[in-house]
Amino acid sequence: MLLSYDRMGSLKVFLWAITLLICLFLIVPILFIGALSFGSSPWLIFPPPSWTIKWYQQFFSEPRWINAATTSFQIAVVVMVSSVLLGLSASFSIVRGTFPGKFLLRTLFMTPMILPVVVFSVAIYMLFLRIGLGGTFIGFVIAHTILAFPFAFISITNSLERFDKSIEDAAILCGASPIQAVIKITLPSIRLGILSAALFSFLISWDEVVVAIFMASPTLQTLPVVIWGALRQELTPTIAAASSLLVLLTLALIVFAGVFRKSLTR
Repeated sequence: MLLSYDRMGSLKVFLWAITLLICLFLIVPILFIGALSFGSSPWLIFPPPSWTIKWYQQFFSEPRWINAATTSFQIAVVVMVSSVLLGLSASFSIVRGTFPGKFLLRTLFMTPMILPVVVFSVAIYMLFLRIGLGGTFIGFVIAHTILAFPFAFISITNSLERFDKSIEDAAILCGASPIQAVIKITLPSIRLGILSAALFSFLISWDEVVVAIFMASPTLQTLPVVIWGALRQELTPTIAAASSLLVLLTLALIVFAGVFRKSLTR
């Protein structure tokens, strides 16, 4: 007989303590980075001797940081759109289609999730050098889309599998075309899966660094690449400020997605 949560007694305290320790283990390093970004010392010293915002001012005043952040955002937006569109197409094909090798194709779509990212980075770097896409915007988009696609595919496929297709069929019987039924019935019904796909795709591209290092050029670098390069050359609190802004945008998107999802389910 399974022990319910209400009957655990003192075990609940132990579970809460373990949960709290895990949360602290994950959150404290992020809080340390945030504190270092406000330190007055020109080096990464904790605790900071005093507090200042000059490192954020330096971040927003240096073109290399702004250009890198803008590039990261532009690439992430394009990757988000392309991953969702590809994920929608692939999900409808897998869920609705009946053809030989469907299970094998579905497994193949998951390959970028299990392939070591360094192996993928080297392979796509060598390929893009041969076809002239190394260090280009479109090269970044393609590489990041390959990484983000499985997450978009899983989110949309799970939502589509839970959707009752008889509702779509009823709309077709009432006079709607198959395309109209999909656009007006199916897509709104799986909007939470599409939202999750968009969020995951954006964040994967926004935070990705390994592939970006291989794809970067002197004139095209994402924010994680610039942070990585700065860590190898200098240890100033500007790096902590950039990292804090990177995390802040990620948290803001997660909170926005949570609020938006709650509003959709009302």
